[in-house]
Amino acid sequence: MKKLFSNYTYDFSKNEKKILTTFCKQSLKQIEGDNRFFAESKAFSSILNKLQNDDTIKLTKDEKTRLIHQLKQNTEHLKKEIKKSWFLKKWIYKSLYTQYEGLLEKFNE
Repeated sequence: MKKLFSNYTYDFSKNEKKILTTFCKQSLKQIEGDNRFFAESKAFSSILNKLQNDDTIKLTKDEKTRLIHQLKQNTEHLKKEIKKSWFLKKWIYKSLYTQYEGLLEKFNE
């Protein structure tokens, strides 16, 4: 049975907040100047403000879906890069990949 109401309130650890803050800043740098990505830019700047202000973060449905979509895209890209990279690069990508996977699991709870 499908839930009628979803809870979009999350308690992130200090490390998870730091990862998400860096992720949002990086995304904003990439899409900031383009008018086609106005909605994404607005969502990520809102998420960034919420991450810097509160201990518990309450996201909107739109913010959550955009964030999850971007995280999934990055994990797929990292998975491809891990397969074709050498030892040191693979080791660095693997830690980032596991951190993103942990965040995606937290969002799916």
